[in-house]
Amino acid sequence: MGKEGTNMANAKKKKHSFPSAYTVIIIVLIMVQALTFFIPSGKYSTLEYNSGLDKFVITEASGKTIKKSATQKTLDNYKIKIDVSKFKDGTIYRPAAIPNTYREIKKPKRGLFGTINQFLTSQVQGIVDSVDIIVFVLILGGVIGVVNQTGAMNSGMMRLSEVLKGKQKWLIVIVTALIGLGGTTFGMAEETIAFYPILIPIFLLAGYDTLTVVAAVYLGTAIGSMSSTINPFSTVIASNAAGINFTDGMPMRVLMWVASIGISIIYTIHYAEKVRKDPSKSFVADQAESDKEKFLGDLDLNSKGDFTMRQKLSLIVFALGFVVMIYGVQQLGWYFTEIAVVFLAVTYVLIFTAGLKESKFVDSFVSGAGDLLGVALTVGLARSVGIVMEKSFVSDTIMNYFSNQIKGMNSVLFICVLFFVYIILGFFIQSSSGLAVLSMPIMAPLADVVGIDRSMIINAYNWGQGLIGLIAPTGLILVSLAMVNVGFDKWLKFVMKLLVMIVLLILVFLSVGVLI
Repeated sequence: MGKEGTNMANAKKKKHSFPSAYTVIIIVLIMVQALTFFIPSGKYSTLEYNSGLDKFVITEASGKTIKKSATQKTLDNYKIKIDVSKFKDGTIYRPAAIPNTYREIKKPKRGLFGTINQFLTSQVQGIVDSVDIIVFVLILGGVIGVVNQTGAMNSGMMRLSEVLKGKQKWLIVIVTALIGLGGTTFGMAEETIAFYPILIPIFLLAGYDTLTVVAAVYLGTAIGSMSSTINPFSTVIASNAAGINFTDGMPMRVLMWVASIGISIIYTIHYAEKVRKDPSKSFVADQAESDKEKFLGDLDLNSKGDFTMRQKLSLIVFALGFVVMIYGVQQLGWYFTEIAVVFLAVTYVLIFTAGLKESKFVDSFVSGAGDLLGVALTVGLARSVGIVMEKSFVSDTIMNYFSNQIKGMNSVLFICVLFFVYIILGFFIQSSSGLAVLSMPIMAPLADVVGIDRSMIINAYNWGQGLIGLIAPTGLILVSLAMVNVGFDKWLKFVMKLLVMIVLLILVFLSVGVLI
């Protein structure tokens, strides 16, 4: 009878379990695909600089192209208030939407077969389009597999855990603040995937849970990018597309970064310390043992084993890979192809420092890459939602609808509503630079109509499209959760109160910004 009751309880638990990351993305993909049947297709005419011809190429909604002189006069004629130099030096590298040119177009014919084909093809195309990130994730997994096999990670974690005794809170402060600094300055985002395998054991040994890891790292990158100050992929390109200098409104953005990162750190520490003092308070308490087994393995917490020279060298080589990665991204404009090359080079150096036999080395690399295969596939699947939007030509329709709705509002109502508009747009258009170039030529002139500074439009854009990244399944959050083995429902349970706090903080900043 007791056994039967246990089986029934387990069955009930399985019945109500939250869908995996893959399923969540597929559900969102189906919902977005369904919406494309009801949202009219439409396009703005766009203007793009062709460096080979030294001409502007205007693409109309019909698909017809016109070449015009690459001069400031041409931009003025099309009411695009951007300095021509920004196109010629590559700052504006995407097609810019031309104001007041939106036109509905004939919706692409699909039918049942076409819809199924788009559903399947978008997923394959998403993986293909994300291949540079996927390769980076797999190589990173391989490197981690090798380092783990040497025992260097375990030995290093044990030494670090001794240093952290009684200072666990600083772990959260330092990680969130540093990653938040990377987010606000150069848009650190997907690069943070590399930090999870290192930080998970450290946080577990400090008495925290896996949810605390993703909170510290992901809140750092999401809130940091949201409160961007000099991020070239959001603030700089959006300011240029709005026809203003990116330093306009900088003091308010710095204050927002300090306030929002500060709130995030306090919020995370409050949760983490409750968990450390009473593990049953953890939102992932039901998987605590399996998490320790997976991420700590056979680590003997009472062991005082030797930390050999080979292990130290392997960890130094591994750490240098991250130093080179951060420098390359920040100073040299590297993307994932270059980052993957760095960690592939680390792999070859480890051949000499790890001291493993050839077969053991290769097996460790392949096994480590296999551990992150699920994460790599999640990256590709998340991209499929954007592909469906692009192929269905509904992004411009959504943009046109909202730009028309907010005209004529008073300044405070306008800027607050615009913030929520950018939350919606940010859900569908995950590329910050793409959203900036698409929306700013249309939204920025509305600031002149209601009598506010255009820098406030940049703030509404930054804070809206950045904030939705905390919970949008189409963004980086599901990939991050997959790294730490945490369900999306657990994350929502954790982050919703913080989300409300940040929304209220932003509304206060926006309201004060337009009134002073």
